[in-house]
Amino acid sequence: SVVHAGREEIRLCKLLSGAPPANLFDLQLAAGLVSTSYPLGHAAVAQIYLGQRLSKGETLTEWRRRPLTPEQIRYAFDDVRYLLKLHEKLSARLAKLGRSEWVKEEAQRLIQRAGSAETLVEEERWRKLRGVGALDRRKLAQVRALFAWRDARAQAGNRPARTIVRDDLLVEIVKRDPRDANDLSVIRGLHHRDLNEIVAVVRAARDLPLEDCPEIAERGVDSPQMALVSAVLIAALGDFCNREHLALGLVGTSNEVRTLVRAAISGEPLPRMPLTEGWRARFVMPELLALLAGRRWLRIANPRSGSPFEYRPREEAPPDRE
Repeated sequence: SVVHAGREEIRLCKLLSGAPPANLFDLQLAAGLVSTSYPLGHAAVAQIYLGQRLSKGETLTEWRRRPLTPEQIRYAFDDVRYLLKLHEKLSARLAKLGRSEWVKEEAQRLIQRAGSAETLVEEERWRKLRGVGALDRRKLAQVRALFAWRDARAQAGNRPARTIVRDDLLVEIVKRDPRDANDLSVIRGLHHRDLNEIVAVVRAARDLPLEDCPEIAERGVDSPQMALVSAVLIAALGDFCNREHLALGLVGTSNEVRTLVRAAISGEPLPRMPLTEGWRARFVMPELLALLAGRRWLRIANPRSGSPFEYRPREEAPPDRE
């Protein structure tokens, strides 16, 4: 099965057949494993790898109205007409770089993450919303409930979640502590038809026993040396990705690097996270651990280059600058 950013396709297959698509190949993931750009839209992938320009004019079209216009039909056809050609092109690049198994690993991770609304809420994605760090436990429960309600509404209508309620408004709603629809009518960006339902969701979460409310996430203060070492390692990871034609956004996050540094400073075992598993553990982690353990030194060799750093084993002396 060839898809582009196929989370929704996986979810629908699981919902309708009970199983994910077989032999999944995601073009967006594949492009991130052979270039420094991720995530790329379908039109960008087609332009870069096939030289084909796709129309973007029907992105916000209303697909439930019939008959479809010629422009809508062409747009829908463009969504699938180049999938197999792109699969062939990207598969060849992956094979040349020895990364064919990597895209299979990423497909399995994508399948595992593409679950039901309940699974996604259990992963506590709502904690990533800006502003939740300042909320108490009862208000966190309200944000969690609104997030779950929004996901369910989006899936039922086959719409992006942010078109139901924007991320920033979820926290704003909770901060206003609404008691009725009038309390929310002043917030720009909410659909008036949803106000009573939103108030009901907030009220139910507000009445939860405190022990059923989410715990407040602990926020430790990092030491200056931890922050400094992390910044160097994050820069080195970006340099490594440029050098190896890998998308930094697909390889690892800044938080993962900071977690790695914290473990090294504290002497604790490396935690389980994407950066320490699979192809990342085999291909990327040895480079980071060598720097972190002082087995390699790093210098700025060419500040004009996309990969400005140079690395050598610790026993080798750095060359003199000309």
